[in-house]
Amino acid sequence: MSRARTREPGDVFGPRMTLFADMLSVGLATAAVCLPLLTAPAALSTACAVLRGARDDQPATAGRYFALLRRRLRAGDLVAGLVALTGALLLAADLALAGAGLPGAPLFAAVAAAIGACATVVALRACARPESLTDWPAAVREAARAAARDVGGSALVLLAVATAAVCAWMLVPLAFLAPGPLALALTAIDVRSALPDGAVGEPQRGSPA
Repeated sequence: MSRARTREPGDVFGPRMTLFADMLSVGLATAAVCLPLLTAPAALSTACAVLRGARDDQPATAGRYFALLRRRLRAGDLVAGLVALTGALLLAADLALAGAGLPGAPLFAAVAAAIGACATVVALRACARPESLTDWPAAVREAARAAARDVGGSALVLLAVATAAVCAWMLVPLAFLAPGPLALALTAIDVRSALPDGAVGEPQRGSPA
């Protein structure tokens, strides 16, 4: 993600370990900001923006996270949170109705789950888009295009969500750390999808291979 410097003599931890620690602190900050629920999209979007800035040697710290959040939090972010919360509640209600034994419940549940998965992928990829800092509709449009064009990346998004959910289920305190790795995964997937074909895996200029 970042242009890693070489480890200086006497350094205990390399730059990747520093980024990992910063990612966890950003994850804790994101989890705290997500507690009101309506702020969840803005919180995750800000985390992705902070971690994306690590590529340009900008600090990926909780302090920068809150500074960026204060500058960008607006009514549109709360509307995005309301839309996301409404969608999640509708999906939960649909799945609950399917579990009540209604006629055609298995097919209905499968369709609802597929729609929910697609919506989740687009929503999370929108949070990773730079446009989400100022324009959620544009971020959603670009995320939908990226999700359709980069099916592998969309599968990775679902895998990242499943991994975060399993970690939180296995050990509840990990739920407060999960937003950090999830934001890092979403940012990496977005950066990956923006690279030219064949460029994935090539080292950046000035970075060690």
